[in-house]
Amino acid sequence: MISEPNESRFRLSNGVTMFIRLRNKYPSPSNELFGCVDEALEGIVSSNGGLALLRGHRVVLRSDLEHLKGKVALLSGGGSGHEPAHAGYVGRGMLSGAVAGAVFSAPPPGSVLAAIMALWQSGASGVLLLVKNYTGDRLNFGLAAEKARAQKVPVDMVIVNDDCAFTQPSKAGRRGLCGTVFIHKLAGALAEEGCPLDVIVAQVSKAAKNIGTLGVSLSPCSVPGYLPSFQLPPGDMELGMGIHGEPGIKRSKMASADEVVKTMVDHMTDPSSQSHLSLKSGDRVVLCVNNLCALSGLEMAVVTKAAINCLKGRGVVVTRVMSGSFMTSLEMAGMSLSLMKVDEEMIRLFGPFAAVARPVLESVCKTLLQRQDELNALDRGAGDGDCGNTHALAAKAIQEWMQTNAIPGSPSLLLTALAGLLEEKMGGSSGALYSLFLTAAAPHLSKSNDAPDWAKAMHAGTEAMKRYGGAVPGDRTMLDALCPAVEELMKLSTVPPALHIDVLQAAVEKSEVGAESTRDLTARAGRASYVASDRLTQPDPGAVAVAAILRTVFEFL
Repeated sequence: MISEPNESRFRLSNGVTMFIRLRNKYPSPSNELFGCVDEALEGIVSSNGGLALLRGHRVVLRSDLEHLKGKVALLSGGGSGHEPAHAGYVGRGMLSGAVAGAVFSAPPPGSVLAAIMALWQSGASGVLLLVKNYTGDRLNFGLAAEKARAQKVPVDMVIVNDDCAFTQPSKAGRRGLCGTVFIHKLAGALAEEGCPLDVIVAQVSKAAKNIGTLGVSLSPCSVPGYLPSFQLPPGDMELGMGIHGEPGIKRSKMASADEVVKTMVDHMTDPSSQSHLSLKSGDRVVLCVNNLCALSGLEMAVVTKAAINCLKGRGVVVTRVMSGSFMTSLEMAGMSLSLMKVDEEMIRLFGPFAAVARPVLESVCKTLLQRQDELNALDRGAGDGDCGNTHALAAKAIQEWMQTNAIPGSPSLLLTALAGLLEEKMGGSSGALYSLFLTAAAPHLSKSNDAPDWAKAMHAGTEAMKRYGGAVPGDRTMLDALCPAVEELMKLSTVPPALHIDVLQAAVEKSEVGAESTRDLTARAGRASYVASDRLTQPDPGAVAVAAILRTVFEFL
């Protein structure tokens, strides 16, 4: 703690306050109290080439606004002091821009309007404002929206009010808290797919009704230059605070992580509360464990485990987990839990297929290129020694294709595109077999793409390979690695989602065992069937390649 003449003591942990106060005592041209937000924004932008500042305003925009042409632009913002919110969420597939106010203060309508016009003039088809439910934010964003509409800009606004603290909310309603980040993500995915403004508004408005957030803290926070927002004795904790330093609804003694999380989830889901989130066994949720700033990584990991276990104990299916600092409150030593009930479409949007498919394909291509010589060596004893080269051709073709093509948002479309690519570029029987597999698998992923659907798709692919290629497991082909894996994957339709990763691991291991078993099999199909059995002393290269692909995908997931 430090003290100064004519000034109450302040907590040393408030680094921003400390540095700014010292600067005020010994004046310098920078780091002054009223310049901290501007300097912070400059620091954020200067360290990220994908961001740019709008001259004359506290507005952060994507630096590639030309990519917004024909798409809906997303704008959010609010008071500073919640970093990484909101500038940290500006980028492709998320926000197009963020407007910052002073610390814990709504941004002025003039800056909001300037941001709207900048996005509109970049070619956006419309602008959607994503606003947390605070009076100042609603008024200032609303005023800017009205002025933009007067200039014929298609603009709409969605208010997020996910606070579960108050059992009887006032007329102002539930506050907007960390659940707003969920809306950023969903709206960003829809906008990236080219959905029109009205569709995005309808989807995210529906999602916002199924979000709940509650916070707990071991300390208050201090706006730079001011006293802590409330007093909290050592050993006490505050439940239900806001993100602007407001005190909570209940104070109690510090408890274990398991106990605290249970208290929070009980309060959030209490049906007698007007602000509760209705949650029952079997519901699927996305969980966000948000560090309000000053908790250690160790503590956050413990709380995350407690939250997952608490929800699973209630029969709730946790489909995605976010743990870290997403919407902070300066240096507050606390955390919040946000839950969003989701359906299959929302899960898809929350983790868009294309965002996962691209790095998976990149990893698979890298693996095949790295193992090119190994696969060629295995093939020299059973064929013409080009299995590695053939797979390398496929890898290079996919890499080139990804450089000039966007990954389709649908798994079915991606598999169809890859089937055509491999048929054309890979060549040989391997190219035909992979293309056949992908073509037969694709229709099974046209309507949904959860884990059981992928298993059914892969089963359809292997059946097509057996039907047209003539080989079966035991014939010393790639099917000896693929079929055992698919057989294991079919269990995905009967086991709970929490065990899916175990099934995936078992499938990969069975694929690797199957590939190794080909060392001792007699070749009955393919080019190796023409080679004397006593010369086939190494595993089948095609089976080894399949096992390597599955291992790469599993390790990425």
